[in-house]
Amino acid sequence: MIVWWALILSLVAVCLPCQGEGMDDSAGFEKVQNGIDVLLAEQFAPLQGLTVGLITNHTGRSLDGTSTIDLFHRTRVCRLKALFSPEHGIQGLADEKVHSGTDAHTGLKVFSLYGDSRKPTPDMLKGLDALVFDIQDIGTRFYTYIGTLSLCMQAARENDLQVIVLDRPNPIGGIKIGGAIPSAADCGDLVSIHPIPTCHGMTVGELAGLFNDQFGIGCRLSVIPMKNWKRAWYFDETGQKWVNPSPNMKTLEGAFLYPGIGICETLNLSVARGTDHPFEMYGAPCMDGRKVSEEMSHLGLPGLEFFPVDFIPTASGHPFRGQVCHGVRIEVTDRSIADPFRAGLHLVQLFQRLYPGQIQWRKGFDALAGDRTLWRRLITEQEDPASILAGWEKPLEQFREVRKKYLLYSE
Repeated sequence: MIVWWALILSLVAVCLPCQGEGMDDSAGFEKVQNGIDVLLAEQFAPLQGLTVGLITNHTGRSLDGTSTIDLFHRTRVCRLKALFSPEHGIQGLADEKVHSGTDAHTGLKVFSLYGDSRKPTPDMLKGLDALVFDIQDIGTRFYTYIGTLSLCMQAARENDLQVIVLDRPNPIGGIKIGGAIPSAADCGDLVSIHPIPTCHGMTVGELAGLFNDQFGIGCRLSVIPMKNWKRAWYFDETGQKWVNPSPNMKTLEGAFLYPGIGICETLNLSVARGTDHPFEMYGAPCMDGRKVSEEMSHLGLPGLEFFPVDFIPTASGHPFRGQVCHGVRIEVTDRSIADPFRAGLHLVQLFQRLYPGQIQWRKGFDALAGDRTLWRRLITEQEDPASILAGWEKPLEQFREVRKKYLLYSE
C-alpha cells in the first residue's frame, strides 16, 4: 500500500513551527534584518532626493509584513516613479508570460521584465536616477531572479543610473557550492546569466558585486546589507516567515532540493508542481514508485531518504497535469551532508535504466544543467554520477576563490 507522505508531512508541518519561527527571543536571539529593514532604520537616507524605479514582487516586504512598494510610496525622502516585476509578476502569482500593467494601490506603471522585454528599455528608465532591487532569491543559478538583477544592472550602466540592492538571505545558506558552471558562451539568458555554479552560496547583494566586477557590468552599485545574518544559516534559522518566492516554491525543503531536482523539469517527469510539495516529489504515470524509491534508497545517499508516493500535478504547461503520477518523495534528514545534485543525477539515470525509451529530453536541459556533455555522459555512456561530480570540482574550487572578496557576511 502506497504511503501518502505528502498528506502526513503536511499535517506535521501544521503542528510544528519551523526552526526560525520557534526561536526564543528571550534567549537573546535577534531576527535577521533584511536590507529594506536597515534602510527603514536609516530613514531612507542613502536614497535622499532620488527618483527611483523599484524592482520587486510580493517577497519585497519589511519584517512587519509591509510591502516595499508601500514603504517607498509613503516616504518623502525619495520619489518612487515606476515598478519593475520579474518572472511570476509583481504579486508572484503568474506561472507564465507576464504583461506590463498598473499597480492598483499606487497607480504606478508596472513594467514586466518577463514578457516582451527581459531588460529595462531606455523609455522605461526615463526620468529615473536609480534602480532599487528587493526580491527574495532561493540560491540557485537557474532561478530567474538573479538573471533579472544582472540585466537591470546592465541597463542601469547603459543609462547612467545607480543600482541599490537591498540584501536578503540565501535560504539554502551561504556555505555550500555545487553543480556545474556553464561556459561563458552558453550564458546570457535568465537561467544561466553568468558562468556561476548551480548552487553558488551567495546572497543577491554579494552576487551583484560579483556580477559587476567579474563580468564587466560596471554600474554604479551600492548594497545595503542585512544585519545579524550568518553564512551557515538556512532560512528557518533567520527568525523570518517563509513567503513563497514563486507559486511552486512552497517550502525550504523544496528550495534545498531544487538545484538537483529542478533539472528533471526538462524531462518528461513531473516534479509535483501544483501540489503542496513541489520539488520534494517526482514521478510519472508509468513509474513504479515503490521500485524507484527502493533503488534510490539502496544508493545510500547521505542525508536523504526516499519513499513511494502518488500525487496529481495541477500546474498548467507542465508534464502530466491532472494525471495520477506514481513516484518518490524525498525527505532531507541532514542538510549538512545531503547532496541534491547527486540525487538528481542518479534519478535521471535510474529512470532511463528502468524505463528505457520513455525518458524524453526537452529543450532546456543543457541550460539548466550548465554542462553540454551531461546528457551524453549520464544517459548515453551511463557514467557514474560520482565521477561527473568529481569532474566539476576544479572549477568549483576556482569559483570559491573568486567569490571570497565579494562575501559580506561571516559564518
